Amino acid sequence: MQIDKLRGTQLDQLFDAILSLKDREECYRFFDDIATMSEVQSFVQRLQVAKMLQEGQTYHSIVEESSASTTTISRVKRCLNYGNDGYQMVLSRLNEEKEN
Repeated sequence: MQIDKLRGTQLDQLFDAILSLKDREECYRFFDDIATMSEVQSFVQRLQVAKMLQEGQTYHSIVEESSASTTTISRVKRCLNYGNDGYQMVLSRLNEEKEN
């Protein structure tokens, strides 16, 4: 995992902080303080691209709908195919919640 290069007390503290958030409103408040709007938009866009790729959409339709660059789409696709299954895990959980 690439993130292993950053693994340590400080990254653990960040993840623990995120895990301590109790609801969506707390997420809004925390991410408004910790990240720029551009950084948050990048996270949102990557998750949207992952969802669209899993649905089988083409690069062209993803670019048009999400405004993501082909570089971003390629990176997300590489993570979906060869990554640590983080996108699949989250998208699967979101689909389960949606079905319930």
